[in-house]
Amino acid sequence: MKIKRITYQSRRDFLAIYECEHCGYISQNEKEFGWGYDDRNFHDNVIPTFECPKCHKKADKDYRGLETKYPEWQEV
Repeated sequence: MKIKRITYQSRRDFLAIYECEHCGYISQNEKEFGWGYDDRNFHDNVIPTFECPKCHKKADKDYRGLETKYPEWQEV
């Protein structure tokens, strides 16, 4: 799964719509993944472990997460 669009963000917490890069499935509501935390750990280590509810695949080995809105060192 990868982030298709961030629909809401407050500081580092965000709500997103996710899309499967294998079958094109798009998450329908916030109960399917939804909320996240905008830091390198979440983008690089958590999102790639999300399994698509339709095809049951996870991210490819070459998955690259989005850039964070704020630098890692910055307190928000």
